[in-house]
Amino acid sequence: MDENLVNNEPTIEETAVLLIDIASALMSSGAHTMRIIQNVSRMAETFGYEMDLSVFQMSIIMTIIRKEDSGKLLTQIRKIKNLHLNFTIVSDLSALSWDTYDRHLPFNEVASIYQQIISKKRMNSWLVLFLVAAANASFCGLFKGDFMAMLFVFFATFAGFFVKQEMMKKHINHLVVFTTSAFVASLLAGLGYVFQVGHTPEIALACSVLYLIPGVPLINSILDILEGHVLIGIARLVNATSLIVCIAIGLFTSMLILGLEKL
Repeated sequence: MDENLVNNEPTIEETAVLLIDIASALMSSGAHTMRIIQNVSRMAETFGYEMDLSVFQMSIIMTIIRKEDSGKLLTQIRKIKNLHLNFTIVSDLSALSWDTYDRHLPFNEVASIYQQIISKKRMNSWLVLFLVAAANASFCGLFKGDFMAMLFVFFATFAGFFVKQEMMKKHINHLVVFTTSAFVASLLAGLGYVFQVGHTPEIALACSVLYLIPGVPLINSILDILEGHVLIGIARLVNATSLIVCIAIGLFTSMLILGLEKL
């Protein structure tokens, strides 16, 4: 009979599945590579395993090795879901890794807490829509936009982000999503420039696509490269650059339609 069953301990397969699930959740929620490795390695050590983890843009490869028996090992490969930024999940899973390490939490309790973390209901999409629009309008104000410019940016961002949300629900390619969202937002904001509403319509047009700037992928790419994870760092940088190009294409297209030669 399996020793793990006798001792009521998790099998190596169960441990590997939980650890790679946590690594995948951290990756898709916006954590940088070193944080993922540190958190999951901390938990693996608590469960009596050493771990090797390779993180790529589209997948994770993990091997865990039993400390007491180096011949007992298992490799798991997991495809990473699309990026859905959720720093609450990143923070909660990081805290769980420390609790597991410091308090030596049993496997079943860790697995239960993990399920609770990933099952938490996300913020209402309409509330997110309003807050993003308000934040982008505030950016316009920071760049010396007047009230009318901020108003145009608010409604342009609201419409653009709504389109982004709906397209993402239908699993449309993220490059197409960013291009279309930038086009819709800049087209609406550009109407203020065409009809010269307010004193700073050009600021409204320039700020209308700021909500799409991929700040987290850019920051994570630099962190990964600095920490020696060059391959995933370059992959993230290329992906972020592609998104910026898509934003530029959407903005340029709307300017062509509106007959604007420059901001």
